[in-house]
Amino acid sequence: MSDNAAPVVPARIFPELSEHNRMFWTGGADGRLHITRCTRCGLWVSRPAEDCPDCGGALEPRLVSGRGTVYTYTVNHQPFNPAVPVPYVIAIVELDESSELRIATNIVDCEPDSVHVGLPVEVRFEYHDTDDAVVYAPVFVPQGNREARAQCR
Repeated sequence: MSDNAAPVVPARIFPELSEHNRMFWTGGADGRLHITRCTRCGLWVSRPAEDCPDCGGALEPRLVSGRGTVYTYTVNHQPFNPAVPVPYVIAIVELDESSELRIATNIVDCEPDSVHVGLPVEVRFEYHDTDDAVVYAPVFVPQGNREARAQCR
């Protein structure tokens, strides 16, 4: 495959967009990851919600670096959705901002057998035109340049 070819993007199911999750799903248009944080207690809340699950405070989207490490992962071999080719990696990525800030995602641009706990990764966004809106799904790739990702394969 040519280095300039766009990767095949699997079909995904997205939640209905709301005022609470819209920034997470559309914020990737600018190439940056937005995670909500409580304005009262400072808790990072990586699953968009109406208010803070700890103190009930207001949540506001914050830009984060989009860099982190694989905290844990699994390789899925079951074709639950025929439009999504297997195997694929489902991971929890711990973002650099805090050891308590983790996001569920997929690891892409890497052979599944090459993924490991502690692998440095960075965010990339998949563009999806849904019935509701254009969304940008955050997925993660091994950190570094193209040569570093090739070593992961």
